[in-house]
Amino acid sequence: MKLIYAMIVVSMLGTLAMSACDKPGPAENAGRKIDQTLDNAGKKMGTAADTVERKMDAQSEKAGVAIEDTEITAKIKAAIFAEPGLKTLQISVDTVKAVVTLSGSVDSVTNKARAGALAGAVAGVKGVDNKLVSMSPR
Repeated sequence: MKLIYAMIVVSMLGTLAMSACDKPGPAENAGRKIDQTLDNAGKKMGTAADTVERKMDAQSEKAGVAIEDTEITAKIKAAIFAEPGLKTLQISVDTVKAVVTLSGSVDSVTNKARAGALAGAVAGVKGVDNKLVSMSPR
């Protein structure tokens, strides 16, 4: 009989404990708030990461253009230097977004045209603005 009473008491305590679990207490409310805060923080971090990624892509693209321009300039300078009759110290090469500007002076119209042709023949060049001044009409 004592065993039956003990079992009834234990089952009643179990029932009370189970019913108490259905009611949100301070711990459950705090847990829910923490979950909401973490969810909001995760969303904000995702948005921030997307923004950073877009900015990094834009910077990478700009850096890529700068590297390409530098490569084009170097190739043109090398071609001009290798060409007999062109004085590399008097020819400046500037490249912006694959458009090359030649400036300075050369000794003839023929060398001006040759420098322009060399610049235009380099891979990646989109245009040549030949501002070279020839010292001789030929």
